[in-house]
Amino acid sequence: MALLLCFLLGIANFAMHKAVVESRHPFVEDSKLYFGRHFGKYGSYALEFAILAGAMIFAEAGSTLVAIFYAIYAGMNALSTWLLLSGRI
Repeated sequence: MALLLCFLLGIANFAMHKAVVESRHPFVEDSKLYFGRHFGKYGSYALEFAILAGAMIFAEAGSTLVAIFYAIYAGMNALSTWLLLSGRI
């Protein structure tokens, strides 16, 4: 169950990540310049994938605590996505 939760939250995280990257928000554009220099054009996606893969590996091993932390991470992503896309930041 924890593995499925991580997988579904991972899909949501990637969707939110894509929406934020394509938003053209000034903060995001500055961050893309920084990440682009150090990690390449898709470095932020690679980092997001590494976090998801780690959470899924630990969830498969039976760690429900990691699934809870990943759910908290997804919630923080949802909050920050909402703040950026709604223009509150």
